[in-house]
Amino acid sequence: MKKFDVTALGELLVDFTENGMSAQGNPLLEANPGGAPCNVLSMLQNLGKKTAFIGKVGADMFGTMLTQAVKDQGINIDNLVTDDTVHTTLAFVHTGVDGDRDFSFYRNPGADMMLREEEIQQEIFADTKIFHFGTLSMTDLRMEQVTKHAVKKAKEQGAVISFDPNLRPPLWKKLGDAADKMWYGISQCDILKISDDEISFLTGTADIDQGIGKIMEQYCPALICATMGKDGSKAYYKGKSVYAEPFLQKNTIETTGAGDTFMACVLNYVLEHGIEDLSKDDLYQMQRFAAMAASIITTRKGALKVMPTKDEIMDKL
Repeated sequence: MKKFDVTALGELLVDFTENGMSAQGNPLLEANPGGAPCNVLSMLQNLGKKTAFIGKVGADMFGTMLTQAVKDQGINIDNLVTDDTVHTTLAFVHTGVDGDRDFSFYRNPGADMMLREEEIQQEIFADTKIFHFGTLSMTDLRMEQVTKHAVKKAKEQGAVISFDPNLRPPLWKKLGDAADKMWYGISQCDILKISDDEISFLTGTADIDQGIGKIMEQYCPALICATMGKDGSKAYYKGKSVYAEPFLQKNTIETTGAGDTFMACVLNYVLEHGIEDLSKDDLYQMQRFAAMAASIITTRKGALKVMPTKDEIMDKL
């Protein structure tokens, strides 16, 4: 019996999100725990799964805050390392009127980029069912090597590999490098969650079916979920393509964490139903649950600490 349902590697950072104006007319920023991999794990914890995180924070007030936040969510932090010389990564999030976001990162470098291979507890790979990662742990060459080592070890131990590109253009010196790392992740994964803008970036087409077709000409993950924001999502599996409508909330305030919430729900479905024999109805119900969860998180500031519960999602469905 494996100890963890999902282990994730990558960035753990502070998302400073806008939260009103001061008496002097200055924007107030709230320090929300964030980082895509831990957002995914937090949602999985709410769904009753056991998770672990591999990453690094700085020995500063933000690193202490993040460590406690992740621990409070029930995520195993035995492999969350502290760096004594490099500060915790910070992200400043500007939210548009439609809830979409622009990011400014303070990460040159950030502690999440400083994890080293010898700091990873190797036995964790044999103890996990699904290993999840993204591209932000590959913006630096040394951390890229650590990420690829982790993926290799997880595959050798029979883990299902999950990948979400989570493209953040400001963090790449050359966008061509981002595309290369996205292709690497797709070449390794069994489960791919990719957004419409990432599909367009990677394949040069805004047509979702054509874009996924181009991806599948190169590699063929067992399950692909394409998320399209307000236009819903599509799942691609063994020649089947299934569309699911979105759930739009009137009180959406920001979309931070929506994709991570969706990703977690997909992984949760695979953990409960397997990945070998999914029907069209399975794919539809999986996306429907994931879309509802993602819509709920858009009504809240932040993500990691305020993920919806299973009961909340089911009540709204």
